Amino acid sequence: MRRIDVIGVGLGIFVAGGGLYLGLSLAGLDGISAGIWSQVIFTGGLLGWVFTYLTRVFSQKMTYNQQLKDYEDAVLQKRLDEMSDEELAQLQAELEAEKKSQSS
Repeated sequence: MRRIDVIGVGLGIFVAGGGLYLGLSLAGLDGISAGIWSQVIFTGGLLGWVFTYLTRVFSQKMTYNQQLKDYEDAVLQKRLDEMSDEELAQLQAELEAEKKSQSS
């Protein structure tokens, strides 16, 4: 994320907080209650975002993890594509021998 994006998000959240406060004030709440409720709503939103972030971290669904997996798959596919028929046959035989040794 670029700096201007971070500034834009921060400014957007600031304006949304002010709008929420004004909306609650216009709905009939006094200034203190409107301030408290706007803080409660934003704190709940922040905690919800943190929960979804931690869920993505622990389930390894982050962008970096996906990019790393895609890169590793591409490297392995390229290596397979570069192998000769004899090398592929030898690899297949090794895999079958390993499967047999693990199943017994």
